[in-house]
Parts: sequence; structure tokens; C-alpha cells
Amino acid sequence: MSGVKSDIEIARAAKMEPIAKILSKINVPDDPVSFSPMGRHIAKLNFEYIDKLKEKKSNLILVTAITPTPAGEGKTTTSVGLSDGLNKIGKKSIVCLREPSLGPSFGMKGGAAGGGYAQVVPMEQINLHFTGDFHAITSAHNLLSALIDNHIYWGNKLNIDPENILWKRVVDLNDRALRSIKINLGKLKNNIPRNDGFDITVASEVMAIFCLSNNLEDLENKIANITIAYTKDKKAIYAKDLNAQGPMTVLLKEAIRPNVTQTLENNPAIIHGGPFANIAHGCNSIIATKTALKLSDYVVTEAGFGADLGAEKFLDIKCRKAGIQPNCVVIVATIRALKMHGGVEKDDLKKENLDALKKGLPNLDKHIENVKKFGLELVVAINHFITDTDKEVSLIQDHCSRLGVKVSLCTHWSDGGKGTEDLAKNVVDACKKNNKENFKYIYKDEISILKKVETIAKEIYGASGIEYDDKVKDQVNIIEKSGFGKFPVCIAKTQYSFSTDAKLKGAPSGHTLPIREIRLSSGAGFVVVICGSIMTMPGLPRIPAADSIKLNKKGEIEGLF
Repeated sequence: MSGVKSDIEIARAAKMEPIAKILSKINVPDDPVSFSPMGRHIAKLNFEYIDKLKEKKSNLILVTAITPTPAGEGKTTTSVGLSDGLNKIGKKSIVCLREPSLGPSFGMKGGAAGGGYAQVVPMEQINLHFTGDFHAITSAHNLLSALIDNHIYWGNKLNIDPENILWKRVVDLNDRALRSIKINLGKLKNNIPRNDGFDITVASEVMAIFCLSNNLEDLENKIANITIAYTKDKKAIYAKDLNAQGPMTVLLKEAIRPNVTQTLENNPAIIHGGPFANIAHGCNSIIATKTALKLSDYVVTEAGFGADLGAEKFLDIKCRKAGIQPNCVVIVATIRALKMHGGVEKDDLKKENLDALKKGLPNLDKHIENVKKFGLELVVAINHFITDTDKEVSLIQDHCSRLGVKVSLCTHWSDGGKGTEDLAKNVVDACKKNNKENFKYIYKDEISILKKVETIAKEIYGASGIEYDDKVKDQVNIIEKSGFGKFPVCIAKTQYSFSTDAKLKGAPSGHTLPIREIRLSSGAGFVVVICGSIMTMPGLPRIPAADSIKLNKKGEIEGLF
């Protein structure tokens, strides 16, 4: 294994092409109206160009996965590999991804630019500050926080109840010490001390709005409708009551334009927006997806974590808001992860274990079942690892065959697009078979918020029901009486299990979904349902990735990937 190159070594050896040449492959003209270069290998598309693009008959492919484990699944790697594979078989394809958060990069998960020979580059910039979009989102969010406290300081004309302010602050790092804080502790005359806290930037409603807006005007309108607080008489206060939407939109004016980079095989990639799927809706921006659909014949995009979280939110939230639907879903599975779902510890995954693999297959089965409930065509992609044995691969292939599901063994980590040609062909066939009339959401707009949550819990998570207390009831009543009862729901829970217990692997059933809190995102247009012990500000592990990140003597970054 000593001869195997690391992700960063592969990325640094990449022969990147000028971004104008990459854009020419999807017929974007090299002029100031179409795009603005951000250096030699990154560009932002201009709205003057995007707004003139015409709709075309394109195919949208959603990449999702089995329930995550520490063994890894590789959705981003597979998304990049599949797009390269589609281009390899003569199709015009763009991969649409989310931007990585600094939280995981310096915490536990690492970067999110793919891996091996299925990467987007330049990966160091992508995994760090990139084009500054997340900084703009953080600044816009915290500007609203500052405006709220400033309004109270100068007499509080709106009668905001300091004990009922909904709007926290954000930072794009894992910092558990900031989850709950006290502010205004100085001795200024008009200071009113109060409780506050921080979420991670990717959980911000501004991030959600950023990803669910269709253009700048839509962005400003959605920001205006953010519910920031209540008066003591329970009257809602909105961002527009502070005239916050104007300056916040100004901060986001450049960020809202989609970023274009390239894969290692010099195919176009659009990377824009980045909400987490365990605490937010987990999809890249609508603007990026719709733009890609107008520029290519196939668009490969991903939704975060397993299909129970990312795919469900993609389909029930993003597709609702954008008026789109996928032509095919790819469920990524690894033999390693399925063996973990079958009870094998991480240190023992290199050994062949057919019994454990069989025990782990119900997790894959449940995700297949869930995708079919939306009326969609699907393909299973086995993301191949060098330790996988022929018998283990055959076991999954035979199992999928019995279910009537197409399955492809993929070697994109080591072979790039060549390693996903079979998957690409199966995806093309699935897109041809797809009947858009069969697509349906898992719940209807008209049912109550709690009924929506219960439907997801039972249909997608295999739960017997939901649990909640009077505080949650009161939160729901306020939201529904305010006219937001038809909003879709965005469930925040652990990504490691169908349940809220991260230790319950496989496909548990009969458990209950405990609801801890309901948060209104009136600007983004959904309701966040916080379940179990999930936190909207993650913490760092005992030994964070930051512990080994540094610059070497050549000035190169080490330890980031």
C-alpha cells in the first residue's frame, strides 16, 4: 500500500485546465457577461448570463447512500466519478455539489471534494475558504443578530421580548462552548443581559434561504420574512421590521452566484451552498441545480448522509420548492459499511465476513424501499474498496438481482470515470425508464406539522410513532396559527441510525421518534424538527483533525485530508 497516493497527492498532480476552457465544454462563452474568473481555475457565473439560459430536457440524478458509518460510503466521490463516467460514455454531464464546511474539515469528517481519482479541484481551496460564500453567509446572519440587539439598545420600538428572541448567532466551526452564552454583560446604561447562543453556519436559516432562492430578488424577499422574535403579546417580529433584508442581501450579492470548478478529468463541476443534512436540508443551491440542467444533458447531485435524511429532504423540500424531480436515484453502498451494520467493528473490516454482510443488508433494503416510495427509478452503486472480496461483491449483486434492482461495481477511486462506466450506462437506462407521473412526495402539504413528522417517522425511519411534550405542542400551535402549517418539515437527528440512537445499526423498527424542539424557518419556508440529542452546533472530537493540520517547509498544507 506504500505506493498508493493520497487524495492530496493525486489532487496536486492534477493537470487543471483554465476555467474558460472548462466552461467552453458546456458552451459558456468566454466573455465578461457570462462569468467572472476567481483566479485561474475557479469562476462565478453571472446572473446576466444565467437569466438568458433556456429550459431544456435534461436528466437529474440524485446520489444518496446507506446509513453512514465510520467506514465511509463515498457519496461525493461517487457523484464525481459518475459524472466523469457519463462524460466518458459520450454524455454531457455536470456534477453539482455542496461547498464543504470548516467544521468537519477541522473536526472529524475531513474535506468534501471527493477522493482518489474522483475529485473536484483545486481541492485545498474548495475545502477551506473557497470563494468566501460561507463567510458572506456568516456575516449576513450575524448582521441580523447585531441589528436585533441594537434595536433593543436604542429603545426597542418594536417591543421585542428579550426572552423570546429566536435568532442565534453563527460561526462556521465546531465550538460547543458557544452553544449557550450570556450577552450584554457590560455596564452600558441600556444593556439588557440575555441568553443567546451560536449554531454552526451550515445550520443557519440564511444558508437554507441561500440554497432555496431562485434569484437575488427571491433571496431578499425570503430574508425579509425571517421570524426573528416575538413581542410579549406573542406578535411575530420579522427581519423586514428592522429593514435587515437590504444590507443582508448586499452581503450575499456575490456569494449567490454559482461557483464553477472542474473534476480531475477536466469536466465541469458546480459547487454552491452547503447545509448539513442531519441538522438542515442537506442540498446544494436551487440556482446551481437549475443552471446545470440548462447547460447539460445529465446533472449529478448529492444529498447529505443516508437516504433517510438527505434524499428525503431533497425530495420533500428542495423538489417542492424548485419544482424539479430526479430522473434516477443512485444509492451508494460499501461492503465495509454494510459489515458494520452487521455488527463488525471497524478494526475487523478487512477480513471477509459473509455472515455480517448478510446481517447488514437490511439497511440497504430499507433505503431501497424508501426511494421506491417516492415512485423513482434507482440503481445501487457498490463503492469498491481494495479489501472487498469477490464473494462479498457477488453476495450484494445477487441480493440486488433478487430485488429487481440494477447494481454496479464501481472503481472510480482508483480508476476515475473509467471505473463508473457501467454505473453510467445503468443510470442512462434508468432515466429512460423513469415515468415522471409516478413521482410523489411522502406527505401532503395540507396535513398538520406533527402528522408530517409522524409520516416520515413511520414511513422512512420505520418508527412506531413520535413523542413530544407540551412545550413542543405550544411551539407547533404558534407556528400553525401564524399560517405556516403547510410548510414542509426538516427533521434534525443523528445521521448514524434510522432511529435517534446512533448505536442502533442496520434497520431498526418499532422505535419512537422523540421531538425536542420545533423551530420555524419562515424565510426558508420550512419547519425544523429537532429530535433526540442532535445539536445544531457540533463539538470537536477528543483528537480533532486540526491537531495534525499544518504547513510543511514547502508551504504546502498537510493533514487536511
